[in-house]
Amino acid sequence: MQQLQHHQRSPMSTAAGAVAPPRRRCEGTAMGAITLDLRPGLGIGPFTLGMPICEAFAQIEHQPNIYDVVHVKYLDEQEPLKLDIVISFPDHGFHLRFDPWSQRLRLIEVYDVKRLQMRYATSLIGGPSTPATFVAVYALFGPTFPGIYDKDRGIYTLFYPGLSFAFPIPRQYTNCCHDGEVSAELPLEFPDGTTPVTCRVSVYDGSSDSKVGVGSLMDKASVPPLPAGSLYMEEVHAKLGEELWFTIGGQHIPFGASPQDVWTELGRPCGIHQKQVDQMVIHSASDPRPRTTLCGDYFYNYFSRGLDILFDGQVYLFLILLPYQV
Repeated sequence: MQQLQHHQRSPMSTAAGAVAPPRRRCEGTAMGAITLDLRPGLGIGPFTLGMPICEAFAQIEHQPNIYDVVHVKYLDEQEPLKLDIVISFPDHGFHLRFDPWSQRLRLIEVYDVKRLQMRYATSLIGGPSTPATFVAVYALFGPTFPGIYDKDRGIYTLFYPGLSFAFPIPRQYTNCCHDGEVSAELPLEFPDGTTPVTCRVSVYDGSSDSKVGVGSLMDKASVPPLPAGSLYMEEVHAKLGEELWFTIGGQHIPFGASPQDVWTELGRPCGIHQKQVDQMVIHSASDPRPRTTLCGDYFYNYFSRGLDILFDGQVYLFLILLPYQV
């Protein structure tokens, strides 16, 4: 498993006008719990189930003061599609799981409920000041069917549509439960009058009847279906040396099209980047110009469509399409 660490920070100016070294908060140090809106079956805060990973990164970059410590975890290059792509926020105790094939958000897990305060309707739950106890969850979200007890993990999971809460059961009270069912009546309270505290909250697509929780139940979370007419993962037909045809939008873009033509057909690109290396020179082998002039080539990045378009930096014509997945 590969892991990238991303730290957003801003430089500080001194009285003399020079830029001082940035002050970076150490990972794990307190910055105060944030509050995010909890939307069962839909998402949490600015993160919505089904969103592409590029949109999640855009939200992170838009709020660097909140999401200033970010970990990105993925499997190595040999089997990149075997496991989820995970964006983790260790200071806030939650992470986002993206399907490795579609790179869309399929599951949100709050794994440290004390670090994240959640708002549901007008009430708060979680964080350092509002413990997410079984009684508090039951009072806030209302009655539901009895949950499932995992004997091996000692975890009792309570399910609502698109939402689940996992509670650890102390050994001395495991007689209240038996594997696969719960014998105690709701709300669950131990004989001494105490109530368990949530150790994990899962937010997932509620359009199916799947029950998503810890362990093997985590794999049951699926990506929501794309809305009708969505251009994400649109099928594109390419005629070599001739044109591209986008099957949903109906656009036809010939090779050799100008940036203005591409902009008109596909809309504003998500980004524009200069080509930094000369690895694509093989595609311009018939170009009589010196190779050093090719460094002016640039890309239109369409992250939401999963492709880049390369333009010749001298004549400003469409050279090649680079899909992110084939």
